[in-house]
Amino acid sequence: MNKENNLKPNWKKGESGNPNGRPKGSKNRSTIARKWLDVEQSLKNPLNGKDEVMSQEDLMTLALVKKAREGDVNAYKALMDSGYGAPQQDLTTNGQSINQLTVEQAKKKADELENDY
Repeated sequence: MNKENNLKPNWKKGESGNPNGRPKGSKNRSTIARKWLDVEQSLKNPLNGKDEVMSQEDLMTLALVKKAREGDVNAYKALMDSGYGAPQQDLTTNGQSINQLTVEQAKKKADELENDY
């Protein structure tokens, strides 16, 4: 038997490889999560003390802000990454950013590193 035959699906056209999969019309997890994150509630804002209508997402973000203000470094990092984006790591070689190397320079550097090991 040819090995390539093992790679081909055994179902006919129009059939699924997973006949008992998720039913049509059912919502996926991200759709359901967004629905509940958008639910609004009238509460007192813990930062300014005013009554406000806020989504669950707002409330969770405020809870994260509160934790960060209390010294939780992970909460602070999560907020900074969400608000400003995670910092990119910039690799350098001989003081020059890897991102600024030409293709030829990068290949030469890779060869040098390979020979070191």
